[in-house]
Amino acid sequence: MDANDIKKVVILDFGSQYTQLIARRVRELNIFCEIYPYNKDLSQVDNIQAIILSGSPCSVNEVDRLNIDIDKVVEIAPTLGVCYGAQYIADYYGGQVARSAKREYGKANITIAESDNDLLRGVNQNSQVWMSHADTILELDGNFKIIANTESIPIAAYEYVGKSNAVYGIQFHPEVTHSLQGLKILSNFLIDIAGCKTNWSPQSFIEQTIQEIRNKVGNDEVLLGISGGVDSTVAALLIHKAIGSQLTSFFINNGVLRKNEYREVLEKYESLGLNVNGIDASKEFINGLHGVSDPERKRKIIGKTFIDVFLKEAQKLNNVKWLAQGTIYPDVIESVSVNGPSATIKSHHNVGGLPDYLNLDLLEPLRMLFKDEVRNVGAELGLPDEFVNRHPFPGPGLAIRVLGELSEERIRLCQEADHIYINLLKERGWYDKVWQAGAILLPVKSVGVMGDERTYEYTVALRAVNSKDGMTAEWSKLPYELLADISNEIINSVKGINRVVYDISTKPPATIEWE
Repeated sequence: MDANDIKKVVILDFGSQYTQLIARRVRELNIFCEIYPYNKDLSQVDNIQAIILSGSPCSVNEVDRLNIDIDKVVEIAPTLGVCYGAQYIADYYGGQVARSAKREYGKANITIAESDNDLLRGVNQNSQVWMSHADTILELDGNFKIIANTESIPIAAYEYVGKSNAVYGIQFHPEVTHSLQGLKILSNFLIDIAGCKTNWSPQSFIEQTIQEIRNKVGNDEVLLGISGGVDSTVAALLIHKAIGSQLTSFFINNGVLRKNEYREVLEKYESLGLNVNGIDASKEFINGLHGVSDPERKRKIIGKTFIDVFLKEAQKLNNVKWLAQGTIYPDVIESVSVNGPSATIKSHHNVGGLPDYLNLDLLEPLRMLFKDEVRNVGAELGLPDEFVNRHPFPGPGLAIRVLGELSEERIRLCQEADHIYINLLKERGWYDKVWQAGAILLPVKSVGVMGDERTYEYTVALRAVNSKDGMTAEWSKLPYELLADISNEIINSVKGINRVVYDISTKPPATIEWE
């Protein structure tokens, strides 16, 4: 989809950990939005209908604070400042922002001063909101109207009057689900105040993307590396619907897939009518990974080997002009540097360009979608549930779920344990109730007793989390009886494992994967 052809909400990212959540909430309202670094030249962005300024770990009182020209921003479209964004607007127009006597973090309740104000219309008095800020707006000049406060702060929300476009600021986070009517506030701003249309839907995305692919590709051939995951599968289906047999896909066995996955995924792709070439390069990958324990080295070895195998096979094809990828929007965002915690650049994503020697143009039909939107598009395309609801699986596969040194035997142990775990989740009706699950083989041996013999074998950690997009995650409350059955089956069936533990850490502070 050509994002320049539709009206959009622009989110300027000042480095907040919640910036992607703002975008997701906007998309939940069926409104298209894009995230840009805070210093983006908005004169280069077409069709802006509303602007949201994100929060930040920075303070407006810092010497090297993140600066923008607010006057230019508010002239473009109605603007909403969130947390740092609200404080920056207030400070810019002569207000006073100071360090809070006590950092306000967590749940609060707003007292609405103007119930008929457009931003807070329909929001309940004492509605719960989520605070996360170290600075507080203490004073505003005469062009501001205070529209809400809390017990702790005098200015929780304001309106700045006198500009050609509406300008609002809120010191809480409407994008976080703990702000119980946060989506209502965003809806008031985007739909009622800014006039945004709720026309961003899976069906509209599919129609426009298929047409765009046809216009871009013409009669050229397209090559796609496909993984069995929902992102690359939906990308393949979209491209196939657009250009049919002009698409060729490679499914490469890297030796660290789940048990039987190579064969099973190829059979599923065949049933979808996709032209997928299976390439078993497992020995090549395993030879390169043998004895490697550093997780970053594992990723780089797998990435380099994948490219070598991919290029070798691609040279056998003629007239390929495009390389397709299942890149999604978080990959794009996280590959752009912004001063703040959302600036992390992922080393395992190829986003924004290709090596010159490939001499191929890049086709990324999903680069504007979040993971849950990809699933919705897949469902709209008629993709079977087994693909749509498939758990996310790391690109480096089980190489980063076998902690420490890699060997064929340790990979096999992880595959066997994972196979039992996932199958029992499916049999007991729990697979679709969790967002992601997997077994992690630890580089730890412990003493056990089996029959009359002592054992000294490996430990497996089970991980299951609930999330919407992987940015934050809660550990899944699997029933004790199910965990007991999984543990018993693994220990009784997989020689080499004598202990099973369950990971109950959340993200943050932990991560979903262990490496």
